[in-house]
Amino acid sequence: MAKILIIDDDPDIVEAMKVVLQTRDYKVISAASGEEGLKKVKADKPDLVILDIMMEKDDSGFDVARELKNNPSSKDIPILMLTAIKEKTGLDFKKEAGDEVWLPVDDYVEKPMKPEELLSKVEKLLQTG
Repeated sequence: MAKILIIDDDPDIVEAMKVVLQTRDYKVISAASGEEGLKKVKADKPDLVILDIMMEKDDSGFDVARELKNNPSSKDIPILMLTAIKEKTGLDFKKEAGDEVWLPVDDYVEKPMKPEELLSKVEKLLQTG
């Protein structure tokens, strides 16, 4: 059973994703901040990270993604970036997703996201990751 870490400061979003992911028997853990998320990656060694951009700061998720991908022990963990940044700021970073320096994530999706889309992206990343 795959272990998924959700790093997001919105407890409602975390709970909604957790319910959806648990329908496929994924083990779901969560962190409410980037700092807590980095600690949980080290402690729990998840198979996939779902990461929000805007947490403590508007760009916290960028820092977490870069730190994970620059660390040899976590660089191979797939990251699905889930964000409402476009809705809140008008900025769209989808085309930067995958850029090793700017946005080193494996996939990117805007909130709100349909449960089927979440499951589809998670399954794809777990197969390729």
